[in-house]
Amino acid sequence: MITKPVNPNAQSEVKQLLEFLNKIEGKAILTGQHTQTVKQEELELVKRETGKYPAICGFELLSYSPNIVLEGASEACITEVEENRNSLEKAMDWAEKGGILTFTWHWFSPLGGNDKAFYAEHTDFDAEKALIEGTAENKAMKSDLDHMAKILEPFCKKHIPILWRPFHESDGIWFWWGAKGMDVARKLFQFMFKYYTQYHHLDNLIWVWNNPRAEGYVSDEYCDIISRDLYPAPHCHGSFKDKLEELKSITSLNKGTALAETGIIPDPDALKKDKADWLWYMTWSKEFTLTEDNNSFDALRKLYNSDYVITLDNLKDFKF
Repeated sequence: MITKPVNPNAQSEVKQLLEFLNKIEGKAILTGQHTQTVKQEELELVKRETGKYPAICGFELLSYSPNIVLEGASEACITEVEENRNSLEKAMDWAEKGGILTFTWHWFSPLGGNDKAFYAEHTDFDAEKALIEGTAENKAMKSDLDHMAKILEPFCKKHIPILWRPFHESDGIWFWWGAKGMDVARKLFQFMFKYYTQYHHLDNLIWVWNNPRAEGYVSDEYCDIISRDLYPAPHCHGSFKDKLEELKSITSLNKGTALAETGIIPDPDALKKDKADWLWYMTWSKEFTLTEDNNSFDALRKLYNSDYVITLDNLKDFKF
């Protein structure tokens, strides 16, 4: 895979992590687990069942959105926000343990909105207008980006690389950033890239694009890694090689590929047999990990005990 960061001012730790990913490509896969709350019950479940922790921990940034309106919000929304508060303190702890970070931001719309306003159905925020300099939408978006930049800055100062996956699932219309189509979502990503690299100088970010559609591709100069989200039928483990090849087809360059979100964990034997060179996978939270509705604990143990996977335990043997 390409190891030269798209940000020309990227910190050396970013370059080292990209080189590490290149080293393992096709030889191993990094285990990953999303944690939706500060309790991080998913991590403890994985540890209890396998005796190990994942190499990558995913953190949710939704509660850091500046424009959250809890008055009149549903109980589910209030609970989700409250349970997620201070998640970045846990992220800093994870980094200090030697783990790799990836961030997901269910961004409550910068203007208007109610309830879970990261969903398009709960906001009339116009993402297309947000791209027009001087509009109320543009000013609100930049204000939110400034707010988040300050929150991310401590990680940058400590030279902690982050697998940064903004505007995820931009091939869909369910989030406000995808509601106006993939071209708008692509431009939003490009805007953030320039704003964060040229204005805020967040040079610790590894830019992860999250859309398997060629017509929506952000273009090679804006992302380091391409990824997709996948939610197969329960217990249908495999290599997902067809989905990998579909993702790879969006660019002629070897950007490196990730299963950024999955409801179903891959099968390590199938990964090796099919030569499916995903760099990492990240299992989603709650019922996708805490119950056996989607993944049996036997399948989880098989995966974590495979010689094809990298966990936090053997990640320490690698230097990046």
